[in-house]
Amino acid sequence: MRAAVMRNKKLVVADIPVPTPGPGEVLVKTLACGICGSDLHALRFAEKLVEGARRSGGAFVMDLKRDIVMGHEFCAEIVDFGPNTQKHFKAGQRVCAMPVLIRPTGVETVGYSNENPGGYGELMRLTEGLLLEVPNGLSTERAALTEPMAVGYHAVEKAHLQKDDAPLVIGCGPVGLSVISALKLKEQHPIVAADFSPRRRELALKMGADVVVDPKEKSPFETWKEMAVYRDPSRAPALPPWMPGPARRPAVIFECVGVPGVIDSIMSSAAPGARVVVVGVCMEKDSFEPMFGINKELNIQFVLGYTPAEFADTLRNLAEGKINGDPLITGKVGVEGVAQAFEDLASPERHAKILVEPWHN
Repeated sequence: MRAAVMRNKKLVVADIPVPTPGPGEVLVKTLACGICGSDLHALRFAEKLVEGARRSGGAFVMDLKRDIVMGHEFCAEIVDFGPNTQKHFKAGQRVCAMPVLIRPTGVETVGYSNENPGGYGELMRLTEGLLLEVPNGLSTERAALTEPMAVGYHAVEKAHLQKDDAPLVIGCGPVGLSVISALKLKEQHPIVAADFSPRRRELALKMGADVVVDPKEKSPFETWKEMAVYRDPSRAPALPPWMPGPARRPAVIFECVGVPGVIDSIMSSAAPGARVVVVGVCMEKDSFEPMFGINKELNIQFVLGYTPAEFADTLRNLAEGKINGDPLITGKVGVEGVAQAFEDLASPERHAKILVEPWHN
């Protein structure tokens, strides 16, 4: 089969063997697969990703001297069944699934593995028990957004938002946009979002942000202060005499950038008592000053991925129109276009999410 292969830290098109589904697994045809920011980082920081996974007990264990077919944001079509499958679905049905294989030896990743090719190839194998049928009427392109939108949904769920919490989203790439979409779904307003890119700020408004900020022009934290004032003074808590007013709603800050220095910047600017949810995946060493967290009593929550229930909820929300991911999709390529797509995605002004359609030129 044809696939875009990560080989020697470069992406090349190659013919590779068709994966054979094992017990309880199915063979599927990749219809569409989104290119994730984590894949861009994995190509650039492959050694750090593998070493970090090894030391932290993560699942991204790969031999970088061997071929890897990435791609974990997919919608696929069932082609064939391995042994001991229940065949609840039929060949030709469209499905989504969490990008993992559940095997007697443990959980294996799809797309960050030498053995389990991901969606940048024509065919994949998936665990039958994780398959979710794409509801009638939901397009393949929208269904392929289930995985990235589930990331934002999970981050917002882990924030344990309360009615008065006022969110601030730092970074409006695909991860930040998925967080904004989940906040809108929760009706958690006003949503303040910040990004240096005019294009990303435009997308943030389309996804549900109420106010967008260019950090070059104004501090996002100053804008948040303006928006977080209680509109109904009777609901505002009484401030002690030594604290300047007005009272503001609790801050929940979503870090959606994933580069060194951002967490430290947030900690230094956050309001006392703020909760910080780190959604961006930083693959390099970082540092911050603990005294900011101590003096302000900050709460920092790191998140990764989503639960099976959150993944299923996201697919249903997309199908019911409660989540609109259409603004995210800014391009499509075949296998031959993956390498160029990785380069194009380096510019936030050109693209947000490019879908790979391996069977199309």
